[in-house]
Amino acid sequence: MLHEVGLLGATRIAERAIVGPSAGRPGIRVRAVAASTADRAETFRATHGIPVAHPDYRALLADPGIDTDSVSLHNSAHAQWAAEAARAGEDVIVEKALCLGRHELHALRIAALAGGVHVMEVVMTAHHPWRAVIRTLIASREWGELTGIRSRIAFDVPVGSGYRFVPELGGGAFLDTASYWLQALQATVGLAKATVGGHSDFSGPGGADLDFTATLTWLSGRRATLDAALAEPHRAEHEFTFTGGRIRLNNFLRPAAGPFPVNLVIAPQDGRHRVASFEQSVSYDDQLSRILRTLDQPGAVDCSDAAAERVAVMEDIYLDYLDALSGRSGR
Repeated sequence: MLHEVGLLGATRIAERAIVGPSAGRPGIRVRAVAASTADRAETFRATHGIPVAHPDYRALLADPGIDTDSVSLHNSAHAQWAAEAARAGEDVIVEKALCLGRHELHALRIAALAGGVHVMEVVMTAHHPWRAVIRTLIASREWGELTGIRSRIAFDVPVGSGYRFVPELGGGAFLDTASYWLQALQATVGLAKATVGGHSDFSGPGGADLDFTATLTWLSGRRATLDAALAEPHRAEHEFTFTGGRIRLNNFLRPAAGPFPVNLVIAPQDGRHRVASFEQSVSYDDQLSRILRTLDQPGAVDCSDAAAERVAVMEDIYLDYLDALSGRSGR
């Protein structure tokens, strides 16, 4: 089956996640693009050899030759345009974050079910085999009990450049990084029954969070922490602390830029370090393969439970911080 894709957004992420990986691949073709202006869409079309540039997003959604839409707009626009695409009867691929809270999620799910279509949030790091290794080590207790997980994610983007620094558009360090963090936790320890916490000085332009610390704490005492930042040197790492050692994953976003082998550095307390190596991969190529497998599944599928869980936890972390500011207890 050939999927004809329309791009809502003439963006760098659309280039890397859809246009590039789909070139020459059977089963998918980028048919059209729409952007914030008609000129921007036409420039993108000409640059990438896309057949059609539409003057606006609604014109693209009305294109009868499109069956799948890719939404890569600023975060606050994801839910609106994904829902409109779903109501038009088109499958939808949405860049993280899927939406900005339960209210948007509810409306999006209704639209997906009404349209009888798939609506999928894509997190490019999902399903890498390192997760299975961590799950096995946790279950086997080879290095003792897992006591904590610390994730550090920072993007070196100039202050004031783009929607990331506009809170009204869903910007900020937390929303830019939390999907990677939460998806990794879902794949290793799960998110159920965790108490949330969050903090930021919101010191960026317009009150954007240039840095954000988020926590999940379980009754066992195990804690997962995200240190997120914008306008700092690039960093992407997870560290799992066991009673008998530590396991560190560095540069887990590196395969987005091209073939790169991700490694786990395992450091037990006895000092016998070892490295668990994985074959090099390209995140966006792997992601597109997963997208096509989902699109080819028969029957309608609305937003996944995993994506819904991430949306809910992100919202709760923000609300916890607002509760703390007003003197109420956390969640």
